[in-house]
Formats: sequence, C-alpha cells, structure tokens
Amino acid sequence: MSGIKVCVFDAYGTLFDVAAAARALAAEPGREAFASVWQQVAADWRVKQLSYSWLRAVAGDHCDFWQVTCDALDWALDRAAMAEPDLREALLGLYWTLDAYPEVPEMLAALKGAGLQTAILSNGSPEMLKGAVESAGISPLLDAVLSVEDVGVFKPDARVYDMVGARFGCTREEVLFVSSNGWDAAFGAAYGFDTLWVNRAGEPMDRLSGRPGRVADDLTGVPVLAGVV
Repeated sequence: MSGIKVCVFDAYGTLFDVAAAARALAAEPGREAFASVWQQVAADWRVKQLSYSWLRAVAGDHCDFWQVTCDALDWALDRAAMAEPDLREALLGLYWTLDAYPEVPEMLAALKGAGLQTAILSNGSPEMLKGAVESAGISPLLDAVLSVEDVGVFKPDARVYDMVGARFGCTREEVLFVSSNGWDAAFGAAYGFDTLWVNRAGEPMDRLSGRPGRVADDLTGVPVLAGVV
C-alpha cells in the first residue's frame, strides 16, 4: 500500500469508544438499575444513531449529529424503560468526552512521525468532534478534523468523501481510509480509497458495492498498512 499520503479515520467507534459513556455511568454508585441494562442501551443508542443519520440523508432532512445522538438516546432509554431526565443528561454529558481506544495515540504518533498527514472524517458536528479530540489529547496528532456539516449530508454520500481530496489535494488512491463501520469502509472502497475495516466486533462482511481492502480487529497495524513501519 505504498503511495499513501493521508490517513483518514472515522471518529465514533473507530477512534472513540461509543460505549464508554454508558459504561462509565453504569459504574457510578447508585446506578444499579442502569447497570443492569447499560449494554442494551449503548447498543440501541448506536444502532438508532446510525439509522437516523441514514434516514435523514435519504429524506433530505438534515440536522446536525448532536440532534441525531439525542434522538437516538431518547429511543434507547424509552426501550429500556429508563427515560429519566437526570440519566439522559448524564449520558449526553459523558458523550462529549468519550474515551479513545488505547492504541490510538501511539498509532497516530507513528503516522505523524513518518511524515503522513492524518485526519478525522466524521458525521459528528464540529463541536462534538472538538470535545472528543481535546478530551483524548490527540489534537496535535491530527492535521484536520472534517465534519459532514460542511456539506450538509451524512455518510456515505460521496460528497463527504470528496472533502478529503478538497482538503489535502490528494488523489483517492493516496488515502488510507479507516473505519469501524463495515458500511463506511465498503463505500469508502467503492469511492476509490484504500480502506481498512476495523472489525472490533467480529461481524460478517457487508454486502455492498465496495469491499474493504483490509480487515483488522484494532488500529495497531495501521502504520504498517500505511507503509511507514
């Protein structure tokens, strides 16, 4: 995969652990009732977050990702019969400071040390992404944080992937695109990026128009795939 000049990462689920907010709250004293359902809530929250983004994109009914995130959480809490205002506010507050996966800082540092450019390309709003990046302490390791708000439509619309070339002046073949979402990696591959699907959950390959060029269970091997190690 020589010739890679830019490594671009999805944010939520790829660099940042989307289950971290629910996990952290479940561990707090006095949250025993939530602790019994937090895994279901976290899973439902993520599924609805993605499905609402797709439905809004198809319908031409765009809103920012924070609204999608709030709506998805409301659905998940309703399903778990835990629609309590204080619980909702606590979970939303924690979402602004999600934990990065442990291998992220060293991986990004290796890419930057080898002279590659690095970026996030995310459905997240600029404010959400700023909070997550700063909380994780990885701002110095990123050349750009690209949000779909600049084009007003969610992934996998090609206009989102176009943002990479517009920002870096690179060809599609010079981009290593990394996502934990199988559908995102597939559409990135169909677009023309070299792709890595970070399949943390061991899921089957999505049947879509593209197929990720590589599959891994975490981000540790990204520098090798980018040709810098």
